[in-house]
Amino acid sequence: MTTKPLAGKVALVAGATRGCGRGIAVSLGEAGATVYCTGRTTRNQRSPINRAETIDDTAEMVTAAGGQGIAIQVDHNDPAQVEALIQRINTEQSGQLDIVVNDIWGGQHALVWEQKFWQGDIHTNLNLLHNSIDTHLITSFYAAPLMVARGQGLIIEVTDGDTLNYRGHSIYDLVKTSVMRIAVGMHEDLKEHGVTALAVTPGFLRSEEMLDYFGVSEENWRDAIAKDPHYSESETPYYLGRAIVALASDPNVAQKAGKTWASWTLMEEYGFYDVDGRQPNWGAYYAKVLEQA
Repeated sequence: MTTKPLAGKVALVAGATRGCGRGIAVSLGEAGATVYCTGRTTRNQRSPINRAETIDDTAEMVTAAGGQGIAIQVDHNDPAQVEALIQRINTEQSGQLDIVVNDIWGGQHALVWEQKFWQGDIHTNLNLLHNSIDTHLITSFYAAPLMVARGQGLIIEVTDGDTLNYRGHSIYDLVKTSVMRIAVGMHEDLKEHGVTALAVTPGFLRSEEMLDYFGVSEENWRDAIAKDPHYSESETPYYLGRAIVALASDPNVAQKAGKTWASWTLMEEYGFYDVDGRQPNWGAYYAKVLEQA
């Protein structure tokens, strides 16, 4: 990226430790933004997911990409911690907060795809809802007033899928469709205040966890196609990040408020590329290959 369309902008990526959150944070940094990178895992303390990625790493990657990365450990299920985070942003940035991305999920270690909703542990299911829905509501509750006060801003919910089709697991389905509805409701409340709320989704994601699952790295990811041919149309987390940069740079983004937008749909409109130079289109691939199966 040769220009810095988001230079001078301030962003918060809630859930920036890994996956889409990291790709979004780094992409915003590449576009020149100051990015607050929050999550539970730091170099000194891991979350229950117990993976190696940290918000410290993400913040450094943001800075290396051309922005300013600021890592702050936050449990977004704790209103007091989120309130303190927003107060800090308010103080450090003189009330400016232009972009909020809610990408908190945290259910990888607990979700059992084979289980029906009445099976397993009810507390595990409830925690999935708390970790992936409550956190989004809490973050926006404290962040939105800064945007309303300035009469501008963009709040983005990250989901999985751009339709209401069933997603293969009842609790997972409830989480991902709920955040889509959060975007709808926030749009209705915020539209008269100049603040835009919408949702976005990646396609078949090459996250760190998925690379590990297939036993490959980003350098040799194509080797995983032998295990799953659909992986040929996969995308990196930076693809969605560049989609969000395009949205945040669009003076007419308010026209997209209240809806869910896919990385591939936004690619067709804005013409950005993934970091490997590809333009994967999971929606077209799914319609051509999987829906016809």
